[in-house]
Amino acid sequence: MNTRLTIRLATEADAREILEIYAPYVKNTAISFEYDIPSLEEFAERINNTLKKYPYIVALDSNRIIGYAYVSAFKERVAYDWAVETTVYMSQDCQGKGLGKKLYLALEEILKRQNILNLNACIAYASTENAYLSNASTYFHERLGYKKVAHFTKCGYKFGNWYDMIWMEKIIGEHSANPKPVIPITELPELPF
Repeated sequence: MNTRLTIRLATEADAREILEIYAPYVKNTAISFEYDIPSLEEFAERINNTLKKYPYIVALDSNRIIGYAYVSAFKERVAYDWAVETTVYMSQDCQGKGLGKKLYLALEEILKRQNILNLNACIAYASTENAYLSNASTYFHERLGYKKVAHFTKCGYKFGNWYDMIWMEKIIGEHSANPKPVIPITELPELPF
């Protein structure tokens, strides 16, 4: 694999390649609590809806999408505008090579420019790791400076097992009395890549 990674905003045209990365997580793991793989149309709509306000980025190696990351609203109320939920997925053959970290840090840089302050990750957690779920995502987020802030017990059921869910958080800006307004991705003057 080429060590030079290209990162750019996703487009609707990327939906098929991105869905090919996501599908094994739905079919074969408890990392995603979805049971059914979304249709291509639904997945393209998810990308488009995200890009109305937030970044949805892809990592490419030799023009092949090998990973993606995006954020969504933490909650829909206006007071939560400065907090987002983060998501990252890598192609199965690209895990453990530091590429997910590069992708997540690029996402973080965009979010700082948008004036986002709190990054929140919702992560499936196995009290006993098994073939469907290790706790690699928890360790990944810890290495990037996220701290566990909540633990929900046996709230997800998949493949005949109960799984926990944890929330991890990273603060990337100062919480002032008069925070700068959040700038939608569509209004950012430039991106860091």
